[in-house]
Amino acid sequence: MADLKPGEPVALGYEAVPAGGEGPGVLVLHAWWGLNDFIRGLCDRLAEAGFVAVAPDLWGGVVSTAIDDARSLVDQHDGAAIEVAVNLALDHLHDHPAVGGRPLGALGFSFGAAWALALSAKRPDDIRAVTVFYGSYDPDFSQSQAAYQGHFAETDLYEPEEYMAQMEAALRAADRPVTIYRYPGTSHWFCESDRPDAYNPEAADLAWDRTITFLREHLQ
Repeated sequence: MADLKPGEPVALGYEAVPAGGEGPGVLVLHAWWGLNDFIRGLCDRLAEAGFVAVAPDLWGGVVSTAIDDARSLVDQHDGAAIEVAVNLALDHLHDHPAVGGRPLGALGFSFGAAWALALSAKRPDDIRAVTVFYGSYDPDFSQSQAAYQGHFAETDLYEPEEYMAQMEAALRAADRPVTIYRYPGTSHWFCESDRPDAYNPEAADLAWDRTITFLREHLQ
């Protein structure tokens, strides 16, 4: 469990490997805050559950805690560079000796959720399971071979209900397995323990249990 070094296939990223030394791979794509301690801790928890977790740093070392700062990062981001980064990270995971050719999953939070969904549509042969937390996107899923799971808040100022509905409709039109959960009494970021204004431990624990069950079903 360590930070990846610059010059390695996923520069400035983080990976965590199970104690047994092998397992299915899960690509973790962070929210607009950047690769923070919450995401590193989540990778460690995935490793404890038996998965090889790789999280690329899409902001190149920058981490924000304030909404305005994080929004600026999104507004200024280079979409082409992010696409290169997520593909390199998936390549790294695909070739990882601890993964050993097992199926791959993608897990994304908010900003990262959109990239997880896009990646599953563009690289259907590589991704078999996608879990998203309060983030949606509806690319052309017609070639996808993945199953999908979504965790969404009851009240979300950043993710309108219509966006979630469009994504779900696009997945069902592509005949992909999809399960969407909505958590009463929650708001955006409800799963992130470092956001005390939104964190809901009961909902977060339930979403985590559902995520691990889903990933095991489709990747192990």
